[in-house]
Amino acid sequence: MTTSETITLGGGCFWCLEAVYDQLKGVDDVVSGYAGGHVPRPTYQAVCTGTTGHAEVVQVRFNPQIITLDDILDVFFTIHDPTTLNRQGADVGPQYRSAIFYHTPEQQAVAERKRQDAAALWPNPIVTEIAPLDTFYPAEDYHQEYFVNNPYQGYCMAVIAPKVAKFRKQYFERLKA
Repeated sequence: MTTSETITLGGGCFWCLEAVYDQLKGVDDVVSGYAGGHVPRPTYQAVCTGTTGHAEVVQVRFNPQIITLDDILDVFFTIHDPTTLNRQGADVGPQYRSAIFYHTPEQQAVAERKRQDAAALWPNPIVTEIAPLDTFYPAEDYHQEYFVNNPYQGYCMAVIAPKVAKFRKQYFERLKA
């Protein structure tokens, strides 16, 4: 019997995270959405105002017999800058914060340990929020598989494609066949 595990991650634009996690062996599904806010059923337009409290996140469902949560979080801490508060590159606001929304106490312990480990990789302090997942709201359909469906869109070419290329170079052995 195959079991799966789910973790919810915020590291800037959800399109960037989704594009990378879709590449990993053992990742069964990646859904872009919103978490960590106080407004029920937020829309993309509302989240973009920075007033709903939500972060753009991806919910990653994976098979821990193929890829561990440690591996998922190692990727997380290398594909975004966890030292910039409420910002990733030109994307600014609390919706772009670095966050790990855990689903179990075991995930919380791993997340806290991996955040400490990541401190050795970055010259500035890590600001990644670690909090229990309250509610996850899937983003609108047009946000799902955005990079795959829009590879020639300007943001995809300028921001996501280089991030995916860097990831592929770093984690080639873990790519899906």
